[in-house]
Amino acid sequence: MSLKQWEANGWLKPHRTSPKEISSFFRIVERDINDARRGISSNWRFGIAYNAALKLCRILLSAEGYRPSHELQHYRTLAALPEILGEGKKQDAEYLNDCRKKRNIVEYVKEG
Repeated sequence: MSLKQWEANGWLKPHRTSPKEISSFFRIVERDINDARRGISSNWRFGIAYNAALKLCRILLSAEGYRPSHELQHYRTLAALPEILGEGKKQDAEYLNDCRKKRNIVEYVKEG
């Protein structure tokens, strides 16, 4: 399914990016990677590293002229990876989606 079909389904919205927006995303990625290297809990390191990967995928989607619709935003951003870079990135997208699921458990499921 193409990104145009995703747009027709309402999963993506047209988006006009700018060098400033892309630069801002890259600054977030750099910040997150640096923060994840510090002496914090493994859960926080994982969440921060996940956020950096998500932003890199968002850069790709923005460069293609789209942004995800609000519903399932992270899922659609990651799933677009093979649509943009080719089927050879399907495993990477699946891995990042597994990370998304684990992050949701760490972030939203309370212990005990």
